[in-house]
Amino acid sequence: MHDTQHTVSDVMTRTVVAVSRDAPYKEIAKTLSEWKVSAVPVLAGEGRVIGVVSEADLLSKEEYKGREQADLTRPEQLADLAKASARTAQDLMSTPAITVHADATVAEAARIMARKGVKRLPVVDAEGMLAGIVSRADLLKVYLRSDEDIAREVRNEVVARLFTHRRPTVDVQVDEGVVTLSGHLPDETMVPLVARLVRAVGGVVNVDLRLDGPTS
Repeated sequence: MHDTQHTVSDVMTRTVVAVSRDAPYKEIAKTLSEWKVSAVPVLAGEGRVIGVVSEADLLSKEEYKGREQADLTRPEQLADLAKASARTAQDLMSTPAITVHADATVAEAARIMARKGVKRLPVVDAEGMLAGIVSRADLLKVYLRSDEDIAREVRNEVVARLFTHRRPTVDVQVDEGVVTLSGHLPDETMVPLVARLVRAVGGVVNVDLRLDGPTS
């Protein structure tokens, strides 16, 4: 069967604003403001991603203004204090950059974001060169698909391939992204496989299976 899972390349933004490692503080702040983004990748050489500078990194300068190292106790506070005196992206950026490849699934990108606590990921190629960026909002785009579009894909890419030599005996209904499958499968042991394949279809919120084995 074909893999119906949507990948990062399906939803990512390909036009990306980025800064060089030597970009000064005020230039970075201006870039974030003008492009209405909260973070930018930092590039070295011909476009290799080496880090990310966010609004939080820039705000360290204001948060720790006038504070001394002796006043701080936690390691992360010391790191933020160092950023408070930074002048360029090289010293401000979080590194190594948390990135994702374009062929990663939307689910994989979502797991990385959740695990690392970030809102967006630079998308890189095999050499680490910037190819785009994907945000939480981008990952949610797959849930904007119409019920009709989802139902069509489930029928063509999942159900039809279970009945290669005869007419399908499974009905597909989709309501608000919830897929209901009812009817009879060639083999009842295929139910878990069908559930997994349908859940992998982009935009599916949940699956309701009302399936059993062949009638004869």
